Amino acid sequence: MISTWLTKTFDIKYPLILAPMFLVSNNKMLIEAYKNGFIGCIPSLNFRTPEEFEKGMIELKNECHGKFGVNLIVNKSNIHLDKHLEILAKHPPAFIITSLGSPEVTIKKLKPLGVKILCDVVDVEYAKKVESLGADAVIAVNSGAGGHAGKIAPSILVPMLMNAVKIPVISAGGVGTGTGLLSVLALGAEGVSIGSPYIATTESGVSKEYKEAAVNFGAKDIVMTTKISGSPCTVINTPYVKKIGTEQNFLESFLNQNKQIKKYAKMLTYYKGMKAIEKAAFSATYQTVWCAGPSIEFTNKISSVAEITHRLIKEYEEAALRLKEKLP
Repeated sequence: MISTWLTKTFDIKYPLILAPMFLVSNNKMLIEAYKNGFIGCIPSLNFRTPEEFEKGMIELKNECHGKFGVNLIVNKSNIHLDKHLEILAKHPPAFIITSLGSPEVTIKKLKPLGVKILCDVVDVEYAKKVESLGADAVIAVNSGAGGHAGKIAPSILVPMLMNAVKIPVISAGGVGTGTGLLSVLALGAEGVSIGSPYIATTESGVSKEYKEAAVNFGAKDIVMTTKISGSPCTVINTPYVKKIGTEQNFLESFLNQNKQIKKYAKMLTYYKGMKAIEKAAFSATYQTVWCAGPSIEFTNKISSVAEITHRLIKEYEEAALRLKEKLP
């Protein structure tokens, strides 16, 4: 047992969240996470329609036999947000992770139902804002994260946020080994959200090609692009990504900066980008855009959720023992 706010709040063995990954996360992965002593989170947008989302929530309630979470995109790009909130009020999960917008409405609607609200943040200003709105914890999205990453390393971001807010800080990004887990917990984080190491799992529903890419590519192959959602997003630098480039062209950049239309331009960029990722995730295609973080460096084969978790905890225990031997 590793005792932190995360383990005590959700009555789990390990202070881990199986991070929500667009198109990668599925119900099977969340069920396996809880079986193996931690909690998983799935993006609401991984379900094609609100009806499928509600069906998925009912399935998780019946089959997970424990706690799980849902990730909500809380800005205008999520055209189903109101409906998703309505469904979550009917079938409340243990926690929500909010991303890319204000969590105010989510907190007002779901916190009274006992749902813990964890908010993605990348800096002190936003962490203070969500704390003032009633968030239960912040997730420090650092520069090692996959998908929508932050700009600050965890060694700086975690203590910086701990000094700024009174609510718990959970780190997200850059952990693919037990030594990495130990280092982030030593900084004072109450838990770690880990995603990319679980892309290449037997439970993941993405294509064999996507999983093999997570095995065969490494940290040096991860690049940041604004062409997918309008916000900085990490992807594997495949030949197709190299061909299209990682920066928005003049027209895309102009539309996203124009005050009158940037909201709609960003929504269009997001929609097109997510469709490209969706196509690549489930089929072999020359237009390959695969989201991942640099922690795929430590993925060397396709494994199960249980195997990866066992490796992480074994490495953590070995690293903790080595550290203990070095202390006076």
